[in-house]
Amino acid sequence: MPENVKFVYMFEEGNQKMVDLLGGKGAGLSEMMNLGLTVPPGFTITTDACRRYMKQNAFPDGMLDQAIKALKKVESKSGRKFGDVTNPLLVSVRSGAPISMPGMMDTILNVGLNDSTVQAISKMTGNTRFALDSYRRLMQMFGTVVLGIHHEDFEEALSSLKKKYSLKSDVDLTEAHLRELISSYSGIYTKHGKEFPQDPNKQLEIAIEAVFKSWNSDRAKAYREINGISDEMGTAVNVVAMIFGNMGNDSATGVAFTRDPNTGEKKLFAEYLTNAQGEDVVSGSRTPRSIDQLEKEIPGAYADLVKFIGILEDHYRDMLDIEFTIEQGKLYMLQVRVGKRSARAALKIAVDLVKEKMIDEKTAIMRIRPETLDSILHPQIKLKGSEVELAKGLAASPGAAIGTIVFSSSRAVELAKEGKKLILVRPETTADDVRGMSMSQGFLTQKGGMTSHAAVVARAMGKPAVVGAEEITVDSKTGILKTRSFTLKEGDTISIDGTSGTVYKGSIQLENAKASEDLDTILTWCNRYRKLGVRANANTPEEAKLARENGAEGIGLARTERMFLGNDRIPIVRSMILSTTTEERRKYLDKLLPMQLADFVEFFRVMEGYPVTIRLLDPPLHEFLPDKESLINEINALQNTRSLLGGKKDKLEELRKLLVTVKNLEEFNPMLGFRGCRIGLLYPEIYEMQVKAIMSAAKQVESEGRELLPEIMIPLVGHPNELKIIKERLIKTIHETLGPKTIDYKIGTMIEVPRACLVADKIAEYADFFSFGTNDLTQMTYGYSRDDAEGKFISRYLEEKIIEQDPFNTIDRDGVGELMRIGVERGRKTRKDLEIGICGEQGGDPETIYFCHEIGLDYVSSSPFRIPVAILCAARASMMYQEAGKQ
Repeated sequence: MPENVKFVYMFEEGNQKMVDLLGGKGAGLSEMMNLGLTVPPGFTITTDACRRYMKQNAFPDGMLDQAIKALKKVESKSGRKFGDVTNPLLVSVRSGAPISMPGMMDTILNVGLNDSTVQAISKMTGNTRFALDSYRRLMQMFGTVVLGIHHEDFEEALSSLKKKYSLKSDVDLTEAHLRELISSYSGIYTKHGKEFPQDPNKQLEIAIEAVFKSWNSDRAKAYREINGISDEMGTAVNVVAMIFGNMGNDSATGVAFTRDPNTGEKKLFAEYLTNAQGEDVVSGSRTPRSIDQLEKEIPGAYADLVKFIGILEDHYRDMLDIEFTIEQGKLYMLQVRVGKRSARAALKIAVDLVKEKMIDEKTAIMRIRPETLDSILHPQIKLKGSEVELAKGLAASPGAAIGTIVFSSSRAVELAKEGKKLILVRPETTADDVRGMSMSQGFLTQKGGMTSHAAVVARAMGKPAVVGAEEITVDSKTGILKTRSFTLKEGDTISIDGTSGTVYKGSIQLENAKASEDLDTILTWCNRYRKLGVRANANTPEEAKLARENGAEGIGLARTERMFLGNDRIPIVRSMILSTTTEERRKYLDKLLPMQLADFVEFFRVMEGYPVTIRLLDPPLHEFLPDKESLINEINALQNTRSLLGGKKDKLEELRKLLVTVKNLEEFNPMLGFRGCRIGLLYPEIYEMQVKAIMSAAKQVESEGRELLPEIMIPLVGHPNELKIIKERLIKTIHETLGPKTIDYKIGTMIEVPRACLVADKIAEYADFFSFGTNDLTQMTYGYSRDDAEGKFISRYLEEKIIEQDPFNTIDRDGVGELMRIGVERGRKTRKDLEIGICGEQGGDPETIYFCHEIGLDYVSSSPFRIPVAILCAARASMMYQEAGKQ
């Protein structure tokens, strides 16, 4: 017995809450019908049916019978009959996933047309041109979507015919032209050994199956992978009575955003084409008109559109993306979904909706994605006046990008693997380009409008785009981009400014993006709700200053070894390393002391009132010395010199001495060798000098009337005794440095050895704070060398789904994360007030920040550039866990 499962819902049976079952498009159509808007009759086949189809490679039992019954209801509502040769009903078959995937899956329009029904449509409407135009569109879409014939085959036939008769646009095609085009399309079917089905019921069945199959198309899978969407959702299928925007000049089709998706401005942002069907607008094959002209051309439909858009935005309380069609003056709503928007628009819209009392601050914060803030901080074009302008187009997605030209998606994927920075240049983009788009820095298209595929995807990806640059000619077959004055090819560099719509020749200077009032407002709200502190990893006072400007509440990691690498410092460091006695080493350390002190003074001044965590020397000493092979080559070169008098002889002896030291310090596995606290234990004078510099700087800055909190971090502790011995020595140095002066300070450790997590309760006896160094903790837990793994096998592991995420970007919850959880629990068992943070590269990663909140860390520390992202994620984490009933 077949299961009694409902696979088909009429639009009037659904609502927005059923989005997981009906998909975004179906739920939206149902919701608009419930709101009393004009929606064509139709029905939705559920995502459950799609999932079952994917498992068994066949429609689930009963699904087609339910669809046929639903089609009868659509016939009754429309007054037409599917497949009838006198009064035929035509339908569109559209995809609709629960999460918006614009253009990634398939849609087929005008299903039900054949050699007989096209005649009936011609008689019914008295418009033979319209009937033939609809038929050629079905033949093209069916051939491309269902039968897999290349889109270019049909486009070439269309272009050839327009060229043959000197026609500028599709709307110039006459009845005779269309009959000739349909004949050409039939020839394309024959050439590929395919046949266009004349049975409307067969067309519908095959079209539904094609939409199900499109869920697993390469472009859909690529889009889900890029955007972190589950493969298990499936897509719904919407069968909708056709509304025709190509019935003449009183008919049109368009796309509208309730606010400007580029700037966020509260105004209707829409484009349309008269005498056209939906794919003409989205594909960019014709450049659409601004919505202002619709008020003059079809005023009644325009008034209804404005009214309906107001109803929808009030209902959804967000900026919306709407598709509409006007048939002989009457407006029909075909889709509503939350609109994709640029990063700056997302901030403005969120802030404005709070001001308009449509949403609260928490809702606004949860609507801002971490990637949004990431992209808004991207560099912008800095003009000097000497730039060579190639073209102007529509500023479809803001930001700037510089890269070499590439003309195809597949080539972009190939070149990106070589590390190339690319600009994808196309006549217009299609859903098949999504993989190449994800690999490119930005996009440039010859055709298309502000609602074209390239524009929508660019805004969704947070990448700059210039579209509709009609003064350029793009020949993707020959790989040539022509402008008025230049001919460019693959590999040539261009710069695009998605904020102004300008394209420049060569590489243009960029400047850091400036913060906006809307960003400041959002971050102020985030600070009200987050519990995690946010600090910065900074190696120079300049980085510390940037971190404060971006909202950091201190330094979570200052790497002192970076301060040893200046041209005036490295010779002293090397001399110190070459020294054979403690006294000799101290002589050179005394020279480094004032340099370190000056660095720390600036850190404390910049971070006045906030903690500054300074990690003592961590890397192996050999990293400060020349490469062994280079030394040997230099020695050999000097030895081969005929004369070794004076300075050359001294130089040779110096190099030989240096080579001996390099060999003595050489290690088979430096990451696990003589580094971190091991250096501090065996050469205590190094750490003593650094701590003396830290506390002397603190003493000086406090004397200026400034508040400060130095935190001294001992790296690579794996045994409690390591920290115990070093701490005892450093406290003595601190007392000697401060004298009678009292300054609050902390001494803690970086937890980066797995053993340290397991014995955290014992280490905590000697630590005021822990900071998880997750770069090394990940390396030691996995047994991966980060420097080697990233270039050799991590990408394959991700492709083969051996691992879900790169553990050096996002914390591995089950392994590294579990060690962190143990470390927190055991450390605080000994000291309830133990301060614990994270300072690895993952500290700026959204998923890692959510995890850090979950296990009760006090702060995260990230790159200065990612501070706003970390603040946002900390607030989102607090809200998500509060909503889930956790702290």
